[in-house]
Amino acid sequence: MTSVSMQNLSRREALRACTTCLYAGGVGEAAGDARFLLLGILGLETRDLLIEGDRLVGADEAVALEAALARRLAGEPVARILGAWEFWGLPFRLGPDTLVPRPDTEILVEVALAAVPDRRAPLRCLDLGTGTGCILTALLSEMPQARGVGLDRSEGALRTARDNAAANGLGERANFVVGDWCDAVQGTFDLVVANPPYIAHDVIATLDREVRAHDPATALDGGADGLDAYRRILDGAGARLASGATLVLEIGYDQAAAVQDLARAAGYRERGLARDLAGHDRVLSFDRPGGLFSGHRDA
Repeated sequence: MTSVSMQNLSRREALRACTTCLYAGGVGEAAGDARFLLLGILGLETRDLLIEGDRLVGADEAVALEAALARRLAGEPVARILGAWEFWGLPFRLGPDTLVPRPDTEILVEVALAAVPDRRAPLRCLDLGTGTGCILTALLSEMPQARGVGLDRSEGALRTARDNAAANGLGERANFVVGDWCDAVQGTFDLVVANPPYIAHDVIATLDREVRAHDPATALDGGADGLDAYRRILDGAGARLASGATLVLEIGYDQAAAVQDLARAAGYRERGLARDLAGHDRVLSFDRPGGLFSGHRDA
């Protein structure tokens, strides 16, 4: 199954063996992946390695760890192997219809929260293309009186999102609806957020194997130019934004100007552009069409 056996190794020895195995297999982040796999498969916390690192790995644990290593060496991402990932300090279960929550998307949550004058107000939030529900769940965790709707075309994704909200103690304030962007909801919201598919169709075949082979294509494919979802969102979100509301969109690193042009043509006023830790354009925010312009902010 793998070139290394986990039998009769201590937890600390198993970690070193996993790292060596992944490094020899050409895995770029071998040390980090090995730690995530060992902790996840064995159900441990970091402190368990420190306090009980000499404890032997059980026979069943060894088999499971060897199987996980084989999957990682075959190109499957760690998050997919574990079936869960962390976002905004919260745990999220994954499904075949969901993307893995990415650290860059936490920028969207930061921008959305910064646009809220009072986090304790009874706000209404709409998360378009909710996937795992990580964005909506993160927002509700920071706004104790807010309620939200997560919308997705995939019923499988919505089941995962619903379970994640409940597991994080927020199920009673989150509702999940099957629908295509804004078409399935009525009424207005104080905050509308979206991390839509934004990869141009022809580019998907050139993505890393871990992405193209394991992420759902419908969550990646943004059409011929990568902008189809933005057109749909900008066309429908205006009617869903309450007075003083904000629309917050994650974008591809090279899409800021194109999305700004689409939003301007639809009557939106830009609030700001935020960049990720690598310095790439990552999040745009807008006032609703006809709303008051609150000034441009670069982050």
